[in-house]
Amino acid sequence: MQTWEVALAIVGLAAITVLTRGFFFLSEREIPIPVWLRQGLRYAPLAALAAVVVPEIVMTQGRLIGTLLDARLFAAAAGAAWFWWRRDILGTILTGMAVLLPLRLGLGW
Repeated sequence: MQTWEVALAIVGLAAITVLTRGFFFLSEREIPIPVWLRQGLRYAPLAALAAVVVPEIVMTQGRLIGTLLDARLFAAAAGAAWFWWRRDILGTILTGMAVLLPLRLGLGW
């Protein structure tokens, strides 16, 4: 691609992003959203997070893991247990990492 084509693509993508994300801000009145859609959108961040995290836990290089001796499984279980017990996001992350790092670095899992 030529330099001007790359610049045009970047400007075009930026314009589309600003337009689609700023659509609700450009309107002078509130856009009515059905109750069922509003309730469904409450779960969108959780669904996006699960879509990113779950494949990282159960897959490696595009394939399901072949053994239960994987540090990610133990770290995810420890993090889930911490969250169930304390309902604390920072503690969940720290607990998962406290399990993951020794298993990865110490045992080489």
